[in-house]
Amino acid sequence: MKKLLLSSLIAAGAFSMFSACSDDSSSVPSGPVQSSDVCSTMALSQGGWLLNVGNNSYWFIGENAVVTDTQNNPVGLWDGLGNIFDANGIPLMTGISLHLLQRCEANYVPGAASSSSGASTKTGSSSSTNSGLGGGSDQSSSSAVGPKTGSSSSVNPAQSSSSVYPTSSATPTSSAVESSSSNGPVKTVGNPEEDIKLYPVPTLKNILGNGTSGWNTRYWDACKPHCSQTSTDGEEGKPKITSQEVYEASHYTARVCNINDIEIPTFTYSKGLERYWVGIQNTPNACQEADPASGGGFTCTDMAPVAVNDTLAYAFVAGSDATTSCGKCFHLQYDGSFHDASASNGAKETHKALKGKHIIVMASNIGHDVKPGQFDLMVPGGGPGIFNALQLQITKPGIEWGATYGGFLTYCQNGEKCGYDGTLDCYQTCVKEMCDAAFGDSKYPNLLRGCHWFADWFMAADNPTYQWEEVDCPQYLIDKYSTTISTSIETKILFQSDWSKYSGGDFITTDACSNTPNAQGEYCDPEQLAADKAKTY
Repeated sequence: MKKLLLSSLIAAGAFSMFSACSDDSSSVPSGPVQSSDVCSTMALSQGGWLLNVGNNSYWFIGENAVVTDTQNNPVGLWDGLGNIFDANGIPLMTGISLHLLQRCEANYVPGAASSSSGASTKTGSSSSTNSGLGGGSDQSSSSAVGPKTGSSSSVNPAQSSSSVYPTSSATPTSSAVESSSSNGPVKTVGNPEEDIKLYPVPTLKNILGNGTSGWNTRYWDACKPHCSQTSTDGEEGKPKITSQEVYEASHYTARVCNINDIEIPTFTYSKGLERYWVGIQNTPNACQEADPASGGGFTCTDMAPVAVNDTLAYAFVAGSDATTSCGKCFHLQYDGSFHDASASNGAKETHKALKGKHIIVMASNIGHDVKPGQFDLMVPGGGPGIFNALQLQITKPGIEWGATYGGFLTYCQNGEKCGYDGTLDCYQTCVKEMCDAAFGDSKYPNLLRGCHWFADWFMAADNPTYQWEEVDCPQYLIDKYSTTISTSIETKILFQSDWSKYSGGDFITTDACSNTPNAQGEYCDPEQLAADKAKTY
């Protein structure tokens, strides 16, 4: 049974979870901008998202979680999980994906005079008028207060994984109607530390003592994620492509990138595509499958862990097939100890420094050697494990990579460095020095950021233990996980043996083939297919 992250969100005052977009009033016009789009016709003192509810009507989901109509009349409250409730807690609409909605930015500063009309502010603004819904806020975007850094109750956005993704047709209840599918997604830049700021922040409860324990190990092999492979039977937790609906419900396949960190398809037409046969195949993995290996699929580096604040982070993991399948999410809270701790080998300073922190992880890999309750954290510098595509990307000679299992931290536990019972500061310094040496001058800045995260946020803790529960996936993790290319169970993209040559833009496709043969038993027009296959990146 999944547990909602925001079950208590409707309580009064809980909606301070949305932090302000900016406190720089000079960056916001002094009066509403007049133009033909809906956002500009509204007086917005805070950013938010525009939801089309049909019949040319729109609702605005503000960063303070108050939902209003275009005239700033209160409608309900956003719970951070894809649902809008009225003042009595009755759902008005469910299954909403913020990343598919049009983003509206603040377009005036409350109290500032408009250069065109002399008006200071419009009454009824959702950010300056109490909604009467119990969770309303009277804070503008220039002064709204989100969760304080260091608060153990803060978390980033959660979106129900039970909603069909990524269509934006929400499941309406009561008199509400479906939302529009024409609005664009959150526009990220590929830097997790910046992208995380684009998502609202819900809250987490304390789960220490819930009786469900586990522990983290760590790795970063840079291989194409296990969950970027398709299946017809869900074998080993892989996403199924038995139907478009089933495929969407699993958040598609996990994104995959080429050696240059550019996203590529997770599957294509088969290499053996020909006149009398048609099929699809998974993009070859840089680990073992691809020839050349550098032409295969790699982990996208923006899947490295990221801190939301001092006490919450997001990451991807390899999980046990007994615990998870691809695309599932789990909330972990660290208890201050570590795996195999004993009376004679107690928790270290690093584990104690991590105690109480929360992390939400999403399964992008299924590990055959991962035990139930164990989540193998995907973090740069964590050691490659049995496979290693990372050294295809980082080719600088003389790098000390540390232990195959354990990476930089295990190396720092060597007696010549910090020793097994070293101080927190020694471990953090040692790990970060190794991060800088390996990734500091590479073309993969996200690897350096993620490696530093392990030292700074994760406190360089070795195999820490936690309590855990399954939860709905935050939208940030869904967006970083889900392929933006292979979103249909059918494809026209042609197989490539070497994806390293792809530098972005259009893919080489073919219209020469059909899933249904003609009267002569032909699936493909051989001449057109040959011409398309001759194209190169």
